[in-house]
Amino acid sequence: MWNPVRGGLTTRHRLITPDQRGLGRTPLPGTDREPSLDDAARDVIALLDKLELEQVVLGGCSMGGYVTMAVLRAAPERVAGLVLIDTKATADAPEAAQARRDLAQRAESEGVTGWLADAMLPNVLSVETRQTRPDVVETVRDLIDSQPPAGVAWAARAMANRPDSTELLAATDVPALVIVGEDDGLTPPDGAQAMAETLPSGELVVVPQAGHLTPLEAPAMVAEAILGWWPFA
Repeated sequence: MWNPVRGGLTTRHRLITPDQRGLGRTPLPGTDREPSLDDAARDVIALLDKLELEQVVLGGCSMGGYVTMAVLRAAPERVAGLVLIDTKATADAPEAAQARRDLAQRAESEGVTGWLADAMLPNVLSVETRQTRPDVVETVRDLIDSQPPAGVAWAARAMANRPDSTELLAATDVPALVIVGEDDGLTPPDGAQAMAETLPSGELVVVPQAGHLTPLEAPAMVAEAILGWWPFA
């Protein structure tokens, strides 16, 4: 999902896109504990250690934002700046958490092909994108259909279990950019604005006609927003 943004950012910066546990080559944790984004955060920290990077500007979209906050909670000294895209600081309401657990159970029992993309596309892409960008629609459909059911289930449960990060962000005085699609129905602009205001050094960019996946729907605008905000020499 970061490939469309990569060209715009790597003209000036190094871009590292970690392999997400259970959804790529990194295997899932053992089944001896509840799924937790803390495991994904430890993967990111281990990668920074391997690459000998003491500090980075860390960011993510949607679940990637939740992982970013988990890294910030575990190792704040490694985070020099934040880019939070189409995500939120609050924990799930009980109904939303249960919906994630129901999705996890269905993915395990039925797989993901044939229903998950149809259920998710109206939520993650704006009407404008769905009507005028068939290439993006097919890309997202292919991404969803290609995910391992066990990884989808683990991710859904880990997101359902995540804590509220509002106080964490309020105590994090590093440069921070919040990006949100104008038509994001899952993490709407008003929530993004509240998150930017919670961050002591937060800035907000709203991307017009985009939904929940702005790096895929409007990659040039996302890259431009990051490059225009970038506070480091």
